Amino acid sequence: MSNQITQAILPNGLKVFLKEIHTSPIISHWVWYRVGSRYESAGKTGISHWVEHMQFKGTPRFPPGSLDHAISRDGGFWNAFTHLDWTTYLETMPAEKISLALDLEVDRMHNSIYTTEEVNSERSVIISEREGSENEPLFQLDEAVQSAAFEKHPYRNEVLGSIQDLHAIQRDDLYAHYKHHYNPANAVVAIAGDFNTKQMLQEVTARYADLPGRQVDAPVYDESPLKSEKRVEVKGQGTTTYLQLSYRAPAGNNPDFFPFTILDSLITGPTSLNMFGGGGISNKTSRLYRKLVEAEYAISVNGSLQATFDPFLYSIVITVHPKRTADEVLKIVDEEIQTLLDGPVSQAEIDRASKQARALFAYGSENITNQAFWLGYSEMFADYSWFLTYVEKLSQVKPESLLSCAQKYMGSKNRVVGTYIPDGAKQ
Repeated sequence: MSNQITQAILPNGLKVFLKEIHTSPIISHWVWYRVGSRYESAGKTGISHWVEHMQFKGTPRFPPGSLDHAISRDGGFWNAFTHLDWTTYLETMPAEKISLALDLEVDRMHNSIYTTEEVNSERSVIISEREGSENEPLFQLDEAVQSAAFEKHPYRNEVLGSIQDLHAIQRDDLYAHYKHHYNPANAVVAIAGDFNTKQMLQEVTARYADLPGRQVDAPVYDESPLKSEKRVEVKGQGTTTYLQLSYRAPAGNNPDFFPFTILDSLITGPTSLNMFGGGGISNKTSRLYRKLVEAEYAISVNGSLQATFDPFLYSIVITVHPKRTADEVLKIVDEEIQTLLDGPVSQAEIDRASKQARALFAYGSENITNQAFWLGYSEMFADYSWFLTYVEKLSQVKPESLLSCAQKYMGSKNRVVGTYIPDGAKQ
């Protein structure tokens, strides 16, 4: 896989990343904006995700509904995602059809239509999405744990927002959020595929050069460390008990993130940072799988580590075996975590965990769409050099740095323990 890329910053602040890949006649085009739930204030939670929905409501040049047919007719696909730190829009198209994607994204950066009628119509869709998620036990549990894990930081809020805010947000709120954050100086255009770099840069520049850019400062939050373990219980429908342990974790650009990635691989199996696909690695060699699943304390165990702008959470989610209780499972987890904290972990075990994490990273970096993803994604919390040095930094993790990281982050005072108690299960 070639790492030759071209980077440019236009006078209006737009960052452009281009990567020629001539293995297939397709191009993947992404536009990333530094706006997500991290950039929302009280009373406006969920507004970034709602703006993402409104960006599909058309512009004067591209009326609502016209693009679905046009993109699919040309053999492409498009999508969008809102997360904690960012919102992104993508199109992967046959190379000769990429002009449609280029024209679309520059147009809806500044010409999107926000009518009151469309806003109210989409309100019903957003609220329905929120209510559908509320029927899922793991969503309920994660929301409760996330809220308990932060006092001030907007990371305490779900990306979907609260139901109260979704009823209260109005058209002018959405449009103001859009106009503030959607501008060249707050965006990254990332394109990978079958093109000539010089020509593609000229095409991007011609489209964006006349748009005014305005720097959007990233808010700074004074979030105190957790001082003691917190516990939350969620009661709901069903027959399955779930346990979630969420530890405050380092930000993606923190050097501790790399030994923490090895910890994740050791404890629960490696987490894929590419949330848009790219293979999978079995977690059956992980410590908690062997202790919990093989011993029939749990049906499943999974970890989640995310590369974020600010320190977020490392979560271990366990589906409790019907014959066991959450307390029994927590006892086994605590014993295993303590074994880890007492150390040492052998270099051989670290190398095996590192190999699995690096393999998963490689699977998530293979195709053209994924390579375009990485061009922009790493810019949302660090820069592209983070991606280029990721594998090397994992390979450098030693027993001493792993133990130091575990002792710094995996203590019980640095976590929230959440339990989902179903009404149909005996407790």
